[in-house]
Amino acid sequence: MIPLVRAWVALGANLGEPRAALDRAFESLARLPQSRLVARSSHYRTAPVDAPGQPDYWNAVGALDTALEPLSLLHALQDIETSNGRERSFRNAPRTLDLDLLLYGEVTLDTPDLILPHPRMHLRAFVLVPLAEIDPDLRLPGHGRVSALLPAVRDQRIERIE
Repeated sequence: MIPLVRAWVALGANLGEPRAALDRAFESLARLPQSRLVARSSHYRTAPVDAPGQPDYWNAVGALDTALEPLSLLHALQDIETSNGRERSFRNAPRTLDLDLLLYGEVTLDTPDLILPHPRMHLRAFVLVPLAEIDPDLRLPGHGRVSALLPAVRDQRIERIE
């Protein structure tokens, strides 16, 4: 049997039908080969970060147990984005779907295509709050437990939708 690794994925959308996009993305994550979706957060509405004037985002986080290697998983996530109409017209552009690989077990990686753990996740309420809903004791390498990081992002607007 192939060993499984717990991977954490952030989901976001602010164009089209964001709620439907997140729901479709969770369905797609659940169908990934050699993988099992084991947890999903509620949906949250957040203000865009580093992109003033854009519509609010809908965000969520999911946990996968997967046998896919990190770059294979990244490519599968990008395929899901593309199938949901994602275009990469410029940095921080509004998007129909954004999937970010946050953590892949204990793996650290720094390549042009993928940095693990995600370098800014500890600074983002739209990541930390959904993570805390699923696993408040999850440890972010170099930063500590998710629940302990929440006070640092209290000034970021985030609202649980469902």
